Amino acid sequence: MSGDSYRLEMPRNWAGGVVFASPHSGAFYPPDLLANTVLDKKTLRSSEDAFVDQLFAKAPQMGAPLLVANYPRAYVDLNRGRDELDPALIDGIARKSINPRVASGLGVIPRVVANGRAIYRGKLTCSDAEARLRHVWQPYHAELTQLLRKARAIFGEALLVDCHSMPHEAIDNAAVGRKCPEIVLGDRFGASADADLVEVVEAALAASGLTVARNAPFAGAYTAQSYGRPSHGQHVIQIEIDRALYMDERKIALRSDFAQLQLALTRMMAEVITYLQGRSKVAAQ
Repeated sequence: MSGDSYRLEMPRNWAGGVVFASPHSGAFYPPDLLANTVLDKKTLRSSEDAFVDQLFAKAPQMGAPLLVANYPRAYVDLNRGRDELDPALIDGIARKSINPRVASGLGVIPRVVANGRAIYRGKLTCSDAEARLRHVWQPYHAELTQLLRKARAIFGEALLVDCHSMPHEAIDNAAVGRKCPEIVLGDRFGASADADLVEVVEAALAASGLTVARNAPFAGAYTAQSYGRPSHGQHVIQIEIDRALYMDERKIALRSDFAQLQLALTRMMAEVITYLQGRSKVAAQ
């Protein structure tokens, strides 16, 4: 199943109410973006979570839906609110209260890519921005909302694992005097998911020899904040993976040992799905 803005792969038998999503791995760069950018395509791709959808490709085989964005983060950032519009980029947008993400150029329609490099030679019209949101942001979030609603209806609760990658530079700079985390799990300091769910994910990754941290430097953005409602049986865990583990960041090319990390993540998926199945059975008794 798919829409133009996303691809949805459903399992033959959905198990445990887990949903995996990759909102930043989209690689279709539309003509209107390429016509208006001052950057070459490789530089545009620096903000893309390249290949993350492939890392989690076995989710449907494990028993969970996999929702993947088609459009890139540089075009529309699906981990931002619809109203996080940047007046420095979009004509006719009034300045509101200070939003650090928007102020840094990383609103729902980004003004910059990695390292603050400007994407456009001029401003976008308000109608252009609205068309992007209507065509890309709205269908993706409508599908995500429906998936989580369905999971709760079938299993009694839902867990969204929101899958991302992080530049090695970002964690290298943040880990002064200690070992860099290879995986960062974000649950907004306990606000977006039950602690035992985060512990299951962390333990499964650590069992594969990966160094895992929580909430630093990434605690979770719009998706975790908006969809994580543990008291209502709806949980979100954001997972950030060091790109250097599986790709050459400069060339945007997979490493030869990509399959090794993919296997570790597949094992984690199996663990968390099995755990949620157990929780659902206990709750139903």
